[in-house]
Amino acid sequence: MSGRRRRGEVRREEILDATLAVVDHEGLAATRVGDVAEALGVSSGLVFYHFGTKDALVAEAFAHAVEQDLARLATAAEGQREPVERLRRVLRVYGPTGSAPGWRMWIDAWALAQHEPVIRATLRRLDRRWGQALRELVDDGVAAGTFTCADPAAAVARVSALLDGLSVAALVYRTVTRADLRQWVADAVAAELGIEAEALR
Repeated sequence: MSGRRRRGEVRREEILDATLAVVDHEGLAATRVGDVAEALGVSSGLVFYHFGTKDALVAEAFAHAVEQDLARLATAAEGQREPVERLRRVLRVYGPTGSAPGWRMWIDAWALAQHEPVIRATLRRLDRRWGQALRELVDDGVAAGTFTCADPAAAVARVSALLDGLSVAALVYRTVTRADLRQWVADAVAAELGIEAEALR
């Protein structure tokens, strides 16, 4: 008997999880449908049956991973804590920690998005979600009188750009340490919102 599994035995989420494991090892661009199929013990045709194309598979796997990150972000942002404490938790969740597999995937996706419309659309949608979460938190702090910020939208855009750039420097170029990243982000965010940087460290 064949060792391959039948169509009904493999769920979409299982394929996505297997894809993420391959991506973590190979990167988004180098991930092959055949590698995902082999990891699951199924045919490549079964993977294509569920996702249609490799680009669709990679885009959905990326979205699947980022949705988990966004759920952690939402947990950090919500609750009855003071706005400064919620912001500190959000920045810690968003910034690269440990081996930073999520961030390495984001960086891969940025490169692919220049040429892959499916990846680009997914990236834009998820980036908007992050921006909205941070904007809501800043608005809450301004409404509570904790933050002072004349233009929250511009502040969020600047903070996001700073986090993205420093994360690339820390993870790709290795020219910035994680400690420097946390300190510089805390300093910049504090200046944007009129609070003490020490409260964010």
